[in-house]
Amino acid sequence: MSMRGRSFSTQAGSDSSSISSRGVGSVESGAASPSGSGNESDATSSWFSYIMTPPNGLWVLLGLGIAGAFIYTRSRRKQLRKDIRAFIKYLELLPPPTSSPAAPLPLSGLKFAVQDIFDIKGEVTGFGSPDWERTHQAATCTASSIMDLVQAGAICIGKTCMDELGISSNGQNRHTGTPVNPVEMSYVPGGASSGSAVAVASDLVDFALGIDSSGDVRIPAAYCGVLGFRPSHGNVPCSGAISVSPCLDTVGWFSREPRILQNVGKILLKNHSSDVKRPKRVFIADDCFNLAASKEIRERQISIVSKTIEKEYGIKVSRMKLGEHFASKIPSLKMSLVCFRVDGESGKAERGASALRFVRDAFLVLHGHEFKMNHEEWIQSAKMSGGISVHLKRALEMNSDLVAESMKLRNEARIAFNELLMTDGLLVIPTIPTPPPALHEKDPVDSDSDDCVTILSCLASMSGCCQVSIPLAKYDGCPTAVSLIARHGADHFLLEVVSKIFSGLQNEPEVLANGFNHEEVKPVRRPDSAEAAKEKGNAAFKKKDYKVALRCYTEAIQWDEENPTYYSNRAAAYLALYNFHQAEADCCKALEIDKKNVKALLRRATAREFLGFYKDADEDFRQALVLEPTNRTASDGIRRLKKLILD
Repeated sequence: MSMRGRSFSTQAGSDSSSISSRGVGSVESGAASPSGSGNESDATSSWFSYIMTPPNGLWVLLGLGIAGAFIYTRSRRKQLRKDIRAFIKYLELLPPPTSSPAAPLPLSGLKFAVQDIFDIKGEVTGFGSPDWERTHQAATCTASSIMDLVQAGAICIGKTCMDELGISSNGQNRHTGTPVNPVEMSYVPGGASSGSAVAVASDLVDFALGIDSSGDVRIPAAYCGVLGFRPSHGNVPCSGAISVSPCLDTVGWFSREPRILQNVGKILLKNHSSDVKRPKRVFIADDCFNLAASKEIRERQISIVSKTIEKEYGIKVSRMKLGEHFASKIPSLKMSLVCFRVDGESGKAERGASALRFVRDAFLVLHGHEFKMNHEEWIQSAKMSGGISVHLKRALEMNSDLVAESMKLRNEARIAFNELLMTDGLLVIPTIPTPPPALHEKDPVDSDSDDCVTILSCLASMSGCCQVSIPLAKYDGCPTAVSLIARHGADHFLLEVVSKIFSGLQNEPEVLANGFNHEEVKPVRRPDSAEAAKEKGNAAFKKKDYKVALRCYTEAIQWDEENPTYYSNRAAAYLALYNFHQAEADCCKALEIDKKNVKALLRRATAREFLGFYKDADEDFRQALVLEPTNRTASDGIRRLKKLILD
């Protein structure tokens, strides 16, 4: 059954991309009295509209204005549950019957899905493109990895959405729609194996397959808060899957549980299980963690991993700079880095950072060249509907003159990694340097954040090493994840380590939740500094620079965590960025401090209405109306919700 949605034309006159309303989107200037009427005029209370496609594929106009009115599908929450755009086709591949019920197959009872890059006999492999599907025939056999899993007792229930031609890392698809990230629907799910990650994170399947050449399993795993494993290059046959870049492609998989992740590996991995069960050396790559945008996040990630490793194995982690190791151990880089100073620590750091960038550049050359060799002829002949995306253009324009040098560097990188890690070592890096991009942000290709994502994801791709992305606690509503890398061929060893430390990483007291750990850090209360940060946030909000406003309000909270205005204002910024869960949480905090904060009630009602919690939203609007009987936003909200609740 196809899951493609229908299309409807949009309403006119909706070219803005923010959410704001009088009494809902407007920020508060006065710290002392945060419960304004909701009817006063301010610089931010003008009409804004936003066009988006909810999960049922319909085009919908969302508008918040003077009355904070919404126009959107009433069944949005129900549709979200039914269709999160993870699947493009449902089917069923059943395992063979067992001769004895007392001896079940190793994967009996597990359901899985596969990225629409794998062949299934009788089905056309779509490769994320209706043009590809239109110009190709149905597969004559099923991919070997799928057959192995089915023979082991698992049931394949469908094919999942992916980025067009597997060439992007954000998970968006202009043709089939973008799968909904269950961690936070306002974020991209990550790609190219977006649907597989979402299917696992949404508990629709027990595990899912995806091809990983450039982080296509690891990145969506991090964005969606699940485990994602990239095996050593060549350890799982890619036969029956469309190739993106043969020298980088691997068959990876997702799961929520380390036990399932490991059991899938026992079926798919063709190398024998390792006798090594415990790591003897664990390295923290400080220069990789320094790519992270938040110092607090990276310090807490390092602390969590270090303490969990020490508790489980009784060993202390070592700190290192991976770039400096590359600069000294990869012969191809030594010649490239001769122009850099070598004296002192600053010279080493400069060489190390440049070494990481050289590895990234070589990766981009190989990835683009092999994709071009495999698919350029078809792309030129197919006349793709909607034109060629910026990611495809970058791949097709890659300079092929550097392929030989890049391949040499790839081989040397594997040797350098294997010398560092040997048979019992692990390297720890962040999976992603920043929170996922918002759905409606400009595509981050060629941005600083995109460069950092590429540096982190290319390390295992270029060295051929195995890597697992492990989710940690959310920070300010954003998913975070770390990765462990083991040498090429140490897949079973790595999966065994994950099975041992996963629960410790999830239960470690110093999790990345709710910003600062107040038991460790008790910031001095500075109302003047807090108020100055709030005013900066207000100015940024009026300029519609909501990310800057968010940072400023967060700073204000750090200086004075007992002022409800700062939480309420930050909630307004979250609303403008479509982060409705976090907006609701901030409003709850504001109302803990001040139960009569009308703007917090209105903003929480706005977030809850959008999330589909209509009765809760109605209660908030009614409470606001008790406090301010003439509040127009509250009365309009009650009238609007009355029909939704009845339906």
